[in-house]
Amino acid sequence: MAQTVVAGRHRTPALNWTIGFEPILARTGVVMVLTLLVTVPAFFLDDRLFQGENVWLKPIKFQIALAVYFLTLALYAHWLPARVMETARMRGLLVLAGLATYAEMLWIGGAAMFATASHYNTAVVMYGVYLLMGALAVLLTSVSLALGLGFWRDRGSLISEPFRLSLALGLLLTFGLTLVAAGTLSAMPGHFIGTPVSGAALPVLGWSREVGDLRVAHFLATHALHVVPVVGLLAQAMQTPQSARRVVWIGAIAYTGVTLFTFVQALSGRPFL
Repeated sequence: MAQTVVAGRHRTPALNWTIGFEPILARTGVVMVLTLLVTVPAFFLDDRLFQGENVWLKPIKFQIALAVYFLTLALYAHWLPARVMETARMRGLLVLAGLATYAEMLWIGGAAMFATASHYNTAVVMYGVYLLMGALAVLLTSVSLALGLGFWRDRGSLISEPFRLSLALGLLLTFGLTLVAAGTLSAMPGHFIGTPVSGAALPVLGWSREVGDLRVAHFLATHALHVVPVVGLLAQAMQTPQSARRVVWIGAIAYTGVTLFTFVQALSGRPFL
């Protein structure tokens, strides 16, 4: 893409704002939104509690998170060239990730229906399925790895270079940091490091204010694909592409540092706030 010359200096080219969505990823995101038509009414009609929360609250949180994840990926994938997105390997991965997502939600929704735990369930049969769901979770997360590598290698992208870099780093960090946080979570008997006494927690998010909570790092890890690209968008205001790329790298490193800090903080048994 040609660069705009401003007062004798090269200015970072603007983002190509062509909006579109990759159909396989978009379909999965839309299905997650539509399933809220079942769980949201159930939340208001079913007053059963599990571990102090309405049994349908957890499925709703996962549905929203997965909808945001897949619709974001669908938007990003639109900016990758056809030679990346239309290979049999990539399309196969997207289809498998969608199927894995549907299986995850059937598992979590089924557990809610029977008012039992979908995670950390030590019953023999349930634990076996839980391990399988963990493997499927890695599969659906790997889509961010595949797209991140696509942006990393696509040096001739129609979008600006700083934004392309921010997409690559954000997607790759989402995969890498989520593996660390989610992998540690799956190896623990629960997401708390310590024993809460009063149950004090942050509103909506539910993070403990008494003990370490590994969900904080997990949350930040999964949203690297949103935060780092925002840095890339803002970096386009820099006077040169070199300066913009430097800002993107600094933003990505800083976000990684904050995520790892909350991870170590939780492992130390200290609450985020």
